[in-house]
Amino acid sequence: MEIEEELAGEVGEHPRGTDEDEAEIMLTYKAMYKFLDEGVHAEVLDFPGVISCGADLEEARRHLASALVDMAETNLIQGDPLPPPDPSRTDAEADLEEPIHLLLKAASRIVLTPQDAAP
Repeated sequence: MEIEEELAGEVGEHPRGTDEDEAEIMLTYKAMYKFLDEGVHAEVLDFPGVISCGADLEEARRHLASALVDMAETNLIQGDPLPPPDPSRTDAEADLEEPIHLLLKAASRIVLTPQDAAP
């Protein structure tokens, strides 16, 4: 399973099939940013454990997107479900809240080998 992050789009879950053997699902989580003297704290409010930081907002966004992908891959590899997005989540201490998107791609590939083929 390949996972990619995107940083723009609508809130919610969006199935997008590109092929009969491929499927894509976009999950939209809620990111929060808090501006500190040392930089920018970044966190995905509705995906526990997805926390990062950066020297500025753009760097914090990049690091948070990468952390989201890493945590999602870890969950899937371990057989754990991804937490459902909750657009109502908020943090009163956040300076900025915005959507962050996780694009999941799944594909099945089948290779047929003739029975009389030599190994």
